[in-house]
Amino acid sequence: MTTLALLGALLTLVLAAVVAGTFFAFSVSVLPGLNTLEPEQAVASMRAMNARILNPLFLTSFTAIPLTAIATAVALLALGHRAAAFVFVAAGVSYAVGAFLPTVAVNVPLNEALANGTADPATLWHDFAPRWTRFNALRTAFGTATVLLSGLGLFLWRRG
Repeated sequence: MTTLALLGALLTLVLAAVVAGTFFAFSVSVLPGLNTLEPEQAVASMRAMNARILNPLFLTSFTAIPLTAIATAVALLALGHRAAAFVFVAAGVSYAVGAFLPTVAVNVPLNEALANGTADPATLWHDFAPRWTRFNALRTAFGTATVLLSGLGLFLWRRG
């Protein structure tokens, strides 16, 4: 059970860091860079990125975090580490509510609207970029909180 807890904790921490970093990179470089392009180029570029990010490596990382966090919490509870288990539950909930749900409810529908949009590219980009960027900042913040909570959970477990 200790090995399962350790693997789950490390996997949660690493996956959360990778996904939060991906969101962060989009916030600080990708979208600001696309905003310097003509709308036609920005729309085409974002469409291409959205098509490429739908790959098994990213999708597995993106979807596994709440599962690994909860599995870690269960293992830690079985080992008698209640405080650390609670923090991993908080990490899983933080990610699910603040990163996963906004992606499914806002960012993906915006991506689909951009992919299928037939309006003028300037209108498409104007409707897409500000809202997508706001929700990506939310995902970044909650993804980062998940990293911090995972680290705290590991610290509490190893300390106690």
